[in-house]
Amino acid sequence: MEFTVEFYETKEGRCPVREFLDDLRASDPGDFAVVLSGLAKLRSRQNHRPPLSKALGDGLFELRHVGKLNTRVFWFFQKGRRIIAVHGIRNKGQTIPTSDLTTAQARMCDWLRQHPS
Repeated sequence: MEFTVEFYETKEGRCPVREFLDDLRASDPGDFAVVLSGLAKLRSRQNHRPPLSKALGDGLFELRHVGKLNTRVFWFFQKGRRIIAVHGIRNKGQTIPTSDLTTAQARMCDWLRQHPS
């Protein structure tokens, strides 16, 4: 059985991951294609581990593509074989900025409040 991949939406209807992907498509179509393919691969449980995906702790995971810039999409599991993508970043370093982890965690908490299981 496959998982579904969904994107977090704010109460105002914004979809930060979709906006991130739209910007990535415009700025780096090659990396966009790889990240989109990676999101599709998350539907299969066998891809929920390195090298495609990595647990970050507190229920968050990252989908990571290494290129000129590292591209990451943060996500979590939800009941019903659902994966919820909450935040995307690009950076040069190996370390994830604390502010981006905080944003991803806040969006995960917001989503869980909006969609109690």
